[in-house]
Amino acid sequence: MLKNKCVVLGVTGSIAAYKIANLASALKKLHCDVQVIMTQNATQFITPVTFETLTGNKCLVDTFDRNFTFEVEHISVAKKADLVLVAPASANVIGKLAHGIADDMLTTTILACKCPKLISPAMNTGMYENPIVQDNLKTLAHYHWQIIDPACGHLACGDTGAGKMPEPEVLLSYILRELAYEKDLTGKKVLVTAGPTQEAIDPVRFISNHSTGKMGYALAEAAMQRGAEVTLVSGPVSLTPPPFVNVVSVTSAQDMYNAVTSLAPEQDAIVKAAAVADYAPSQVSTEKVKKKDGDMSIPLTRTQDILKYLGEHKKPGQFLCGFSMETEHLLENSQAKLIKKNVDMIVANNLKTAGAGFGTDTNVVTLITKNDIQELPLMSKEEVAHAIWNKIFK
Repeated sequence: MLKNKCVVLGVTGSIAAYKIANLASALKKLHCDVQVIMTQNATQFITPVTFETLTGNKCLVDTFDRNFTFEVEHISVAKKADLVLVAPASANVIGKLAHGIADDMLTTTILACKCPKLISPAMNTGMYENPIVQDNLKTLAHYHWQIIDPACGHLACGDTGAGKMPEPEVLLSYILRELAYEKDLTGKKVLVTAGPTQEAIDPVRFISNHSTGKMGYALAEAAMQRGAEVTLVSGPVSLTPPPFVNVVSVTSAQDMYNAVTSLAPEQDAIVKAAAVADYAPSQVSTEKVKKKDGDMSIPLTRTQDILKYLGEHKKPGQFLCGFSMETEHLLENSQAKLIKKNVDMIVANNLKTAGAGFGTDTNVVTLITKNDIQELPLMSKEEVAHAIWNKIFK
């Protein structure tokens, strides 16, 4: 994912420095060229050898270290950097970077970088809230640094409040948003639905389905990484919400219908990946079901078709994509749905195909439009998501 990309990690003197080892390892697993630069104070919390072992690159600390190649090292690193992340960033280094002070390897290198720059403050709450530190962060933002807000919680000093460096997974999500994919969907607004819905039988029980939401969440994250403004309408799932995505949580099909129809007019593309059978309740009735100990009345619903409503109210230039899960006659049923619902594309898969369907990390789909049928091989859901966006914004 990050092959041929170079990320410079600037590590400063904070107890959170040890967490950056996990971030460096995660980046390396994504085939990224990771260059770590440490301040002298940072070496008191974690050794350069740790980063050298994880990255395969020399960890830079001393500006005047003679053990390097003939190139002016801080300039050569700056030239090849695709992104800089300073994490954890102490108040001292934030102040120096904000005012152009270059008195060590970290600050001299970063001042020479022309790539995107991110900074993750990590310090005592009182220091973080100090007006001088806040002014320095505003200065960095003025010069197009992206500030990663610290987390709140119990700090190493014993205080509780803002100042914790976010976990490595959060920092990685910022890097991936910047570097993982070209921003070919910048300026686009997309709406994705995902997951199951729950229809109450009584105050205790409900009817649902086996959808996990994985495909819809992959679609939302892929669009976000490519620069789109993404809204995800999600039924009840056990997944972590994608970062940098506006998530609207719903429970029932009626909730999903209300959310989708209110948001739809603003979107450039809508992908309905939720396994909600294309409908929302419009009228409730009851039906008696035979049980061993007598009859039981359960609520049934007459339905209002969400996808059909979107097709009937599609605005000019808007692209509407639905999903079709079949156990037989895949192409025939999906093509009929394409016409009946007035959508631009159907993503169809056969639930009997190995590697497809609910709960898997892979999928096997066929992309069906009025003029084309494209069968995709077994792919990860992330790869399928990008293939779908490629087709939509072709």
